[in-house]
Amino acid sequence: VQLQASGGGLVQTGGSLRLSCAASGRTFSSYAMGWFRQAPGKEREFVAAFSRSGGSTYYADPVKGRFTISRDNAKSSVYLQMNSLKPEDTAVYYCAADRSIIVTALSTPEQYDYWGQGTLVTVSS
Repeated sequence: VQLQASGGGLVQTGGSLRLSCAASGRTFSSYAMGWFRQAPGKEREFVAAFSRSGGSTYYADPVKGRFTISRDNAKSSVYLQMNSLKPEDTAVYYCAADRSIIVTALSTPEQYDYWGQGTLVTVSS
């Protein structure tokens, strides 16, 4: 599967952005989907994910209550709605997909087989 992330940009503190990730392939609904981010000089970190069944969502503590992950299987897309953005949210955001990942591994980037190219989110103070 190929992934194409978009929607990044420059926003002020407290603002909102919606990231999109479009996937190719006809079996999108069977993939677990995740969002990760990587700030300069830091390791890639987990943000949010959908389980393979699509019935469960998971969030990293720093984004709980502010970010919402959603998916549209008909459009083979996953989204990340980001509200109340903070300067520390500044990073390149990546979407990822995997067909066999288990729930306990959703937050581990090494467990995903497919990655999008990343989209830059910059939050100004």
